[in-house]
Amino acid sequence: MEFAYSPKVLDLQAQVTDFLNTKIMPAEAVHREQAGEHGPWAQPPILEELKIQARARGLWNLFLPGEGGAGLTNLEYAPLAEISGRSPMLLPEAMNCSAPDTGNMEVLVHFATPAIKERWLTPLLAGEIRSAYSMTEPDVASSDANNIRTEITEEGDGFRIKGRKWWSSGAMSPRCQILVVMGLSAPNGERHKRHTMIAVPMQTPGVNVLRSTSVFGFSDGSHGGHAEIDFDVWVPRDHLLGELHGGFAIAQARLGPGRIHHAMRLIGMAERAFDIMCERAYTRFPFGKALAEQGVFQDWVAEARIRIEQARLLVLKTAWLMDTVGNRGAAVEISAIKVSTPQMAAWVIDRAIQTCGGAGVSQDFPLAEMYAQARMLSLADGPDEVHKMALARRELRRYAPST
Repeated sequence: MEFAYSPKVLDLQAQVTDFLNTKIMPAEAVHREQAGEHGPWAQPPILEELKIQARARGLWNLFLPGEGGAGLTNLEYAPLAEISGRSPMLLPEAMNCSAPDTGNMEVLVHFATPAIKERWLTPLLAGEIRSAYSMTEPDVASSDANNIRTEITEEGDGFRIKGRKWWSSGAMSPRCQILVVMGLSAPNGERHKRHTMIAVPMQTPGVNVLRSTSVFGFSDGSHGGHAEIDFDVWVPRDHLLGELHGGFAIAQARLGPGRIHHAMRLIGMAERAFDIMCERAYTRFPFGKALAEQGVFQDWVAEARIRIEQARLLVLKTAWLMDTVGNRGAAVEISAIKVSTPQMAAWVIDRAIQTCGGAGVSQDFPLAEMYAQARMLSLADGPDEVHKMALARRELRRYAPST
């Protein structure tokens, strides 16, 4: 693995950093004010202005290696995603690189029919609409995807979808026009060949949004909120994504790159928290000397830097493996970063909150919202315990006695 970034990546890093420092950071306060005026899920006008600027700079769809994207590998995109994590509520969306749209666009690129691509992928790539992902269900342990029970049955020249989903990321946005839905289509089929994935237009009769669900009290409007949805809908057959009963494999293909994206953004969040923590330490003087001179605080600084660097190296290795041997060959590392990066970011952000005192939990700093997002990501895309179980089983296979 080559540790030095290519000239292309270094140039993009400089461009994204300049955009962050000159446009995004000054706009954060405006974004918060406008979000309060327009509601938690509406797109504030400042965001549309930033999207126009990002696109003009060529900082658009950087996550997507193929059709409609920037042609970057996972390893090339990783450091750019890290920079976007420094302003997680604003910069990813400004560059059209925010979840769940990134994963949904990848699914549509690889598995949608030409008609569905033209109707939904094209405006998603242009940042004109948003999408949602409906996989998790309230009535089963969705940490095991085989438990998903929303029914998908063939009906006429299409499919009937019946069931309830929640944590449908993106569905509260008024700009959300398409849902990627996973359901049970072959109850008696062999394991991992029981489910199907289908594109469902948001305005389809029978899509009933029941409520939004918050994360530690935050609406998480940066990506369109989360929704609980009842489905009793019919869609035409050409809305099928990939093969019938092939939804589990599509879900796994979708989540692999997404975990790299989340992991790098978490490192960026941790670096932003680290900056805040260290800057604050020179402005507060408890018991006669600056926090920066206190031994306990210095221990936090050292520990934070060690954890951030360890996480970054593991994520870059994982991205490199995904590019060279594929998601299956990187399975152990993907599980490892899924567990380690949220824990690392939550630890660093927590110490930054503690350093800032009462201000750390207030709206004067982004730390509380960042902490909520980091903590949530120990559950999203599969809880830590499931990834540890999968990782351990893969490792133990190497030591199992031959029979």
